[in-house]
Amino acid sequence: MGEQERTISLSDSEYDVIFAGGGLASCLTAYRLRQRHPHLKLLILEGASSLGGNHTWSFFPTDLEPAQLDWVDPLVLHRWSSYEVRFPDLKRTLTSGYCSTNSEYFHTFMMGALGDCVQLRAPVESLSADGVQIAGGEKVRGRCVIDGRGPESSPHLMLGFQKFTGQVLDLVEEHGLSGPVIMDATVPQNGDYRFLYTLPIGPRQVLVEDTRYSNTPAFDAQTDAASISEYVADQGWEIADVVREEWGALPITLGGEIDAFWADMGEVPKIGLRAALFHATTGYSFADAVRTADAIAEMSELTTASVRQFMERWGKKHWKGQGYWRFLNRMLFLAAEPDRRWFVMQRFYGLRQGLVERFYAGRSSFADKVRILTGRPPVAILRALKCLPQSSASAHRGERPGETGGL
Repeated sequence: MGEQERTISLSDSEYDVIFAGGGLASCLTAYRLRQRHPHLKLLILEGASSLGGNHTWSFFPTDLEPAQLDWVDPLVLHRWSSYEVRFPDLKRTLTSGYCSTNSEYFHTFMMGALGDCVQLRAPVESLSADGVQIAGGEKVRGRCVIDGRGPESSPHLMLGFQKFTGQVLDLVEEHGLSGPVIMDATVPQNGDYRFLYTLPIGPRQVLVEDTRYSNTPAFDAQTDAASISEYVADQGWEIADVVREEWGALPITLGGEIDAFWADMGEVPKIGLRAALFHATTGYSFADAVRTADAIAEMSELTTASVRQFMERWGKKHWKGQGYWRFLNRMLFLAAEPDRRWFVMQRFYGLRQGLVERFYAGRSSFADKVRILTGRPPVAILRALKCLPQSSASAHRGERPGETGGL
């Protein structure tokens, strides 16, 4: 699977589909199109020197349909049969399974599969329905142009954030973990919902992320790195080397105006985080990127206009289906005291495994939704009721939606 960079002659002819940005959603969609329609002339324009940025993506096998699992299987770098969560009053192992890949492997794989249609170091200056203007260069023509350049600010979305700093660590001795610890909230909360996330990616190698559900996307990587070192020491591990670092802030939707969001979209369709296609509560985007790739690859007509029309319907349907999770987010961010947000998550992870699986997959049943809210309430009832309307998020902040950061 070679990853040698190729130089593409961009002025030869018109392309069938041009992707602006070489991130997760663009590459998965191009990969699926290559599988389903190998005759199409595709082009991925990425401004950086590699595809996929600097990320680790994870998902649960139960998030996807069997056929989807089949075609993304080569992209999975690590897989485990179970994962663990830890809270002050609950420690639990769930047997749903867990899968991960990282941007380095993602780049290598996609260059092997799509390298003939990838142009790196080609930053996009502007987009139109019939092509892409490359910064300092020519305009590339295409019948279908898709914008997958990652998140951008929008005044129409009210957001919280799941922000993280992560380090891939080589340890002096074996860590002894049999699977990921996707939430360890036994750590000091420091005014947010805070947990440590650990992926055992080798007998002596782990990815450890200091993660916080917070009202703002700002973070201090140096302080987080020190917290990671402290946590590692508390586990009885000794660091031999820091192999890689990553950081970011995943959007968590509290509310918004989806019609206005899409009205501002312009004539070029957007996919991935740029189209608000992610799990509203977890910020996970891998499964939605897979579903979007499948849906576009099944379209009978691929033009900028047809994909733009389809993606608006797709995005609005996704938004409508995530309404319950946005309400839960408002409870977490607005009704729960910051240092007690962990209690909401602890209660959730005490429920049946099937309910947890359906929650992550975005397929919660009516009974699941009722069960999550019944029993001993994790937040004060009156404060929870105030979170029912989406406008409560804006009122809580005392500002226009999105002004603290956005997609």
